[in-house]
Amino acid sequence: MSYDSNNSPLSGSEKTFPPEEFLNKINEVKTLLGPLTEKSSEYCSDDAIARYLAARNGHVKKATKMLKETLKWRIQYKPEEIRWEEISREAETGKIYRANCTDKYGRPVLVMRPSCQNTKSPKGQIRFLVYCMENAILNLPDHQDQMVWLIDFHGFNMSHISVKVSRETAHVLQEHYPERLGLAVLYNPPKIFEPFWKMVKPFLDPKTRNKVRFVYSDDNVSKKILEDIFDMEQLEVAFGGNNSDSSFSFEKYAERMREDDLKFFGNTTVSSTSALLTSSDSEVSDSTEMKHLEDKEDAKIPNQTADS
Repeated sequence: MSYDSNNSPLSGSEKTFPPEEFLNKINEVKTLLGPLTEKSSEYCSDDAIARYLAARNGHVKKATKMLKETLKWRIQYKPEEIRWEEISREAETGKIYRANCTDKYGRPVLVMRPSCQNTKSPKGQIRFLVYCMENAILNLPDHQDQMVWLIDFHGFNMSHISVKVSRETAHVLQEHYPERLGLAVLYNPPKIFEPFWKMVKPFLDPKTRNKVRFVYSDDNVSKKILEDIFDMEQLEVAFGGNNSDSSFSFEKYAERMREDDLKFFGNTTVSSTSALLTSSDSEVSDSTEMKHLEDKEDAKIPNQTADS
C-alpha cells in the first residue's frame, strides 16, 4: 500500500514498507488496542492498521477508534461467514461480480451494473456487497491491497438505485474497508445521474471522492483513464475493451465462487447444525470480545494526553 496521501488513484501503486513515522504510530495503535482474540488479531496486522491510520490522516486515537468499530462490526455481522449459497440470488443478474481480469497493477476488479438490480432488500444487497468485497480482498496478490470498481450505467434509470443503500454502501466501504478502493470508474453515467451524484457526494469523504472518475465512451480524453490502467485486450467490450468472451455468466460465476469458498474456507456453506452446536460458546466469546473492546476504549484512550 502507498502511504503517500498525494498519490493518484490512477497510479495503482503497489504497497510499500511504511516509513518509520508510521511504524511508530502502528505500535501506538497496538498499545491502545491491547490484547485481542486470535480472530480479531487477523484484522489488525501492520498493513491493516496502516490503512486505518491513512484513512484518519495519521491520527492515532481516531484510527484506533475506527478499527475498534470495525472489530465490533465483524463480531456482530460476521462477514467471513457469508457464503455464495446465501447470497447467490442477489448475483443472478450480474449486478456485481469480480471480473476475470485485473488491472495492469494486479488489482482485482469488481464490475457493477446498477440497471441489473434484481432485489428490493437493502439488507440483502449490502450483505452481497460485503461478500464481494471480502472475496476481492481474499484474491488480492501479495503486492496489492486495493481493488478497482467498474460501474457500468448502460440501461440505467433512477429506479435502479436507492439513497438508503447508497449511503449504507458508502458507510460500509469507508468505515470497515478503508483504503481498499483504489479507483472507481463510472462508465457512461447519464445526465439523470447528476442530481443523484450531488446528493450522494456529501456522504463520501474527500479521499473516496478523489478516487472516482467519470469515463464516457465518446470522450477520448476520459477513455484514456481505462487505457492507462487496463490491458484493453483483456477488458470487456462493454467498457471499450477487446475481450468479447468475458461477459457475465451466472452459472460459470457461481462455479468460481463455490471454488473460492472451498479454497479459502474449506466449505461452501456454514453448517446450520455446526452453528447450533457452537452458537453458545460463540456468543460468550463474542460478548467477551465486545466488552473487552469497549473497556479498552473507556480505560485507555482518555488517559492519552497527546496524539501523534
